[in-house]
Amino acid sequence: MNIKNIIIIGAGNVATHLAITLQKAGYNILQVFSRTEASASTLATRLGCPYTTDIDKVSSEGELYIVSVKDSALDSLLAPLTRRAPQALFVHTAGSVPMNIWQGQAQRYGVLYPMQTFSKQRPVDFHEVSFFTEANTQDDLKALNGIALSLGSKAYEASSEQRRYLHIAAVFACNFTNHMYAIADHLLSAHGLPFEAMLPLIDETARKVHELSPVSAQTGPAQRYDENVINRHLEMLQSEPRLATIYEQISKDIHEYTSNLKENL
Repeated sequence: MNIKNIIIIGAGNVATHLAITLQKAGYNILQVFSRTEASASTLATRLGCPYTTDIDKVSSEGELYIVSVKDSALDSLLAPLTRRAPQALFVHTAGSVPMNIWQGQAQRYGVLYPMQTFSKQRPVDFHEVSFFTEANTQDDLKALNGIALSLGSKAYEASSEQRRYLHIAAVFACNFTNHMYAIADHLLSAHGLPFEAMLPLIDETARKVHELSPVSAQTGPAQRYDENVINRHLEMLQSEPRLATIYEQISKDIHEYTSNLKENL
């Protein structure tokens, strides 16, 4: 199926980057919907298309409706949205929401989940994005894979159950990792040091796991369980008990995890 006309539901980080990239790839973005006037207007202006904040005024002319909103907002949109275009294909972009949320609401439905971190202020190269797709028919699954490939991305077919674990893994690999950067930034700035001093270390850590397994790439005092260093660090964090707790728990987990793996080799 050759899809050209797309309606974007949502105007957040994912919706913004996806809509702009789809338009650059030759797709026709007919309309943007968001309940927030400012967000809808901003994205529609960038795309040069109309927008609405009223779900009952969403265009019925779309061939594909991409719903990219907070998970908690999905349920309330399903019925009014699918009534607008009964023959269209409806997909959401969520990692942890099952495909069958559409069941009983739409005839044709699926998931187009881009596993990447998105911020509006930073461009995303979609050649570096992996899409995980699912649909209730083979024809629509093929169409979603084709859309992902047309953006220069990789396309992987994944069930709702598999995607749930992808999302958990992504939270550990991306969201939690970035929080560690925030803690490092806090500690450095509190002692007159720039965060940019960490960037070569961060970059090399990321590069290593392209060639080594994460367990093989693990280094540091927790991996070798250097109690002198660990205890010294905990003393330094006495004034920040929350950080001391995080440090201690993660150090313990690294040691136990790597030790158990070595024992099972």
